[in-house]
Amino acid sequence: MDSRLYGNHSTVKEFILLGLTHDPVLLVFLFIIILCIYLVTICGNLCTILLIRVSTQLHHPMYFFLSHLAFADMIFSSSVTPNILVNFLVDKNRISYHGCGIQLDTVAFFGAVECFLLASMAYDRFMAICNPLLYSTKMSTQVCVQLLIVAYTSGFLDASSFAVTFYSFLFCGPNRVNHFFCDFAPLREVACSEDSDLILLSTLTSAFIVAFTVIVIAVSYSYILITILKMRSIEGRHKAFSTCTSHLTAVTLFYGTVTFIYVLPKSSYSTDQNKVISLFYMVVIPMLNPLIYSLRNNEIKSALKRELGRKKF
Repeated sequence: MDSRLYGNHSTVKEFILLGLTHDPVLLVFLFIIILCIYLVTICGNLCTILLIRVSTQLHHPMYFFLSHLAFADMIFSSSVTPNILVNFLVDKNRISYHGCGIQLDTVAFFGAVECFLLASMAYDRFMAICNPLLYSTKMSTQVCVQLLIVAYTSGFLDASSFAVTFYSFLFCGPNRVNHFFCDFAPLREVACSEDSDLILLSTLTSAFIVAFTVIVIAVSYSYILITILKMRSIEGRHKAFSTCTSHLTAVTLFYGTVTFIYVLPKSSYSTDQNKVISLFYMVVIPMLNPLIYSLRNNEIKSALKRELGRKKF
């Protein structure tokens, strides 16, 4: 009997994630590397959050958003990385139907949150460099909280669109997902039927979030560049630009990988290449962000030295 007669209920109760590789030597190597990366991710982002909370020197809008970016990175990575590590230890990595939906929604939620946090940080730099006299008013605590609410609301809307689309899929046979997590495209490949309107809705929601935040970042940095070029003092130019380098690096890494995975045509790269870039996007970048902001940001380095100095005495 055709499983579609049962309505919008999938007969598949679990999925098998095929993972990154089946080479036993490579499995051991990747397990050690990814485990170390994950531990650094958790420790680095937790330390960033705690440092921003305890150091009055970092009680500024930029670091308010950075602390939430660190939180989003931790959850974003934790939604996928433990599952990858389990995949290295078992013959078949199984994930339940609802577990797969939760993983997909978590990735969509915090991916959208990160987009808006990075855009908010770009706007913060724009106000600090281009409108310093209005900075305290335009970037007040109330404004920061409002921007944060927008970020989490966008995440909720993005996750909701993917949740509705995922649960509209009918999975009636194949359950082997050619990826290391429940990504949207590989799930579509094993679905027996789908709702094209809901797929369009989730695609447009994500596309709008990415496009809108990219425009905000691009416009902000265009004005920042114009303002910096108008400065007569070389020292002033260097100081102004140095406050943006960490954020620009994080933005480039994040949107560069997003573009490769979700914007470029699928025919332009192989499935294995997609897995490698996805691994970098979901596992490596959350580790790099706290390192980027700690190594390239003088305020964070001085705040860390001050807090460590207090502990000694």
